[in-house]
Amino acid sequence: MVQAYILIQTEVGKAAEVAHHISGIPGVTQAEDVTGPYDVIVRAEARNVDELGKLVVARIQTVEGITRTLTCPIVHI
Repeated sequence: MVQAYILIQTEVGKAAEVAHHISGIPGVTQAEDVTGPYDVIVRAEARNVDELGKLVVARIQTVEGITRTLTCPIVHI
């Protein structure tokens, strides 16, 4: 299982709407609108890195109102 945080920038005024929409996507375990340089922080999980990439590119980045994403896979050192 691969887990990651996905940091999202949105259009002005769209953070809550984007977080709400993303929270319903399978593989997303949490989506919160926040303040700071990013507008939404998502925690997601997938079976492997390829599935995680598909989740981000095909499902999350297509949500209306998103302008940029940064995916940060969780590592256990």
